[in-house]
Amino acid sequence: MDKFVIEGGHPLKGVIPVSGAKNAALPVLAATLLTADEVTLDRIPKVRDIRTMAKLLESVGAEVKPNNGGYAVRVTEVTSAEAPYELVKTMRASSLVLGPLVARCGEARVSMPGGCAIGARPINLHLTGLEKLGAKISQEHGYVRAHAPNGLTGAVIHFDRVTVTGTEDLLMAAVLAKGETVIENAAREPEVSDLADLLTKMGARIEGAGTSTIQVEGVAELHGATHAIIPDRIEAGTFLIAGALMGDPLTVDGVNTEHIAALIDKMRQAGVEFSFPSEDRIEVRASGKLRAVDLATKEYPGFATDMQAQFLAMMTQAEGESEIIETIFENRFMHVSELLRMGADIAIEGNRATVRGKTELSGARVMASDLRASASLVIAALAARGETVIDRVYHIDRGYERIEEKLSGVGAQIHRAE
Repeated sequence: MDKFVIEGGHPLKGVIPVSGAKNAALPVLAATLLTADEVTLDRIPKVRDIRTMAKLLESVGAEVKPNNGGYAVRVTEVTSAEAPYELVKTMRASSLVLGPLVARCGEARVSMPGGCAIGARPINLHLTGLEKLGAKISQEHGYVRAHAPNGLTGAVIHFDRVTVTGTEDLLMAAVLAKGETVIENAAREPEVSDLADLLTKMGARIEGAGTSTIQVEGVAELHGATHAIIPDRIEAGTFLIAGALMGDPLTVDGVNTEHIAALIDKMRQAGVEFSFPSEDRIEVRASGKLRAVDLATKEYPGFATDMQAQFLAMMTQAEGESEIIETIFENRFMHVSELLRMGADIAIEGNRATVRGKTELSGARVMASDLRASASLVIAALAARGETVIDRVYHIDRGYERIEEKLSGVGAQIHRAE
């Protein structure tokens, strides 16, 4: 397994680019299953989860061609409605093909998904929604089977709790269902709106994406389209936090500031100062005088759970005591034990972490447990004294494109080793 070797204490100076959003690209790729025409997708990040999704599409009959930093995908015919365990065992987003496959073929068999060990993320909300649309659901041998030989029919679907992938999955199923579908308590994340933008370009009739109520008028078929993925707000936020600790200054390029408004607000409360050289650029400089602030993760437009680990790493370098409450995933403090090895002062009680700063971090050998935990360890290593070795960086490869090359380009002493 690969590892990162990082020599801390080096300032970050220059411009660091943001890639397309992995969490937007995955549902958009799944949406190509809804038409026999070619769909051209730009700004697709070159990360492990995307390669897995491309292989999954090919396994069901898609032709996936690299195309100027993206993909051209054509699914002339779905030759298999099964997403096998071998392909989906490392990726939660595999469940996103369930809705499109049953909508187009009347049949889908998808292995129960894998991915990061950050807590239970059941797909029962997807399945209940598909049943409302008329699919018959069964589970056996680790697979979920959805069966709707006569097609899907529009319905009112109310999610008991907000689910991003559930909203995306049901949205894709509904665009080919007969009649109107209303999705209540829908996720409002930018990635949902991005998917709706593509589906609309393909001929879908959707209103309300980006709000808690989405209305879909089903159509008989969709056609091809060209679409560019939105910037990755989590990657942008990760680089901003790195810049708040080590920027001299650091400019994050290709960012949508609206998508990270909650993060910018919390960072400003902590004493971080920003400048905005252009509409899609943010400049940040390390002041060395951070203040402790409290936060609780929330669904969008609240503070993203995917930024919690990185913000917690920053709080180890802030003066005072901060309290961080994780409300989305029950198992998302797995990075804390590794930060303790580096000298952080953090106490965990249930879904609450108390961080006492400022502590001097020192390099150590640590292990990544999930995607965003990996990013928090990279941030801590950049600020630490001495050398840090991060094992199992395949987690970070799932969601960050060439992060070591991007950071090296602005002065970080980081390299990948086998």
